[in-house]
Amino acid sequence: MTHALQEQLVCGVDEAGRGPLCGSVVAAAVILDPLRPIPGLADSKKLTASRRQRLAAEIRTHAIAWSVAEATVEEIDRLNILHATMLAMRRAVEGLSPAPLRALVDGNRCPALSVPVEAIVKGDATVEAISAASILAKTVRDESMVALDARFPAYGFARHKGYPTAEHLDALRRHGVLPCHRRSFGPVRALLSQAELWPEALR
Repeated sequence: MTHALQEQLVCGVDEAGRGPLCGSVVAAAVILDPLRPIPGLADSKKLTASRRQRLAAEIRTHAIAWSVAEATVEEIDRLNILHATMLAMRRAVEGLSPAPLRALVDGNRCPALSVPVEAIVKGDATVEAISAASILAKTVRDESMVALDARFPAYGFARHKGYPTAEHLDALRRHGVLPCHRRSFGPVRALLSQAELWPEALR
């Protein structure tokens, strides 16, 4: 295999949703095509929602391969958020076809992969393939929060995306803990410890 081909089959990996109190943690892996560059790739957090959506569509169209995977709320509560994040990243990389020969991961921890892997701090701002993965993970997770908002409008998921904002914490206190909430996370765990204060249906 030529060196040029090896350099092409490098995937960027990133996640979205480590900090929220609800929903899955989502990871994405992307192998960009150097012959089909995508202008404007950047850390997803620095982009507007509409810009992320446009770039996500371009990534899906122009990348050599892309994959999105998740670890569920149940897995987060069982494994802890760090290990669940690593699991989601591994699933995303394993979903790529063609398979990568090397992986570059945002942050300072690497999932266990079958290919060489390197962690790059702030990689979502400096490595285009990681930026692309960041954008895919963020857009997919945000879409899941919008869908959740349609089912439970009193919680404001479409606005805060599950993060522990004042609005979200107030909704938890008023309406109780949902099955989509991460019961191992402090604010949720604290409310569950006062379960006798909640109506039975909201426990």
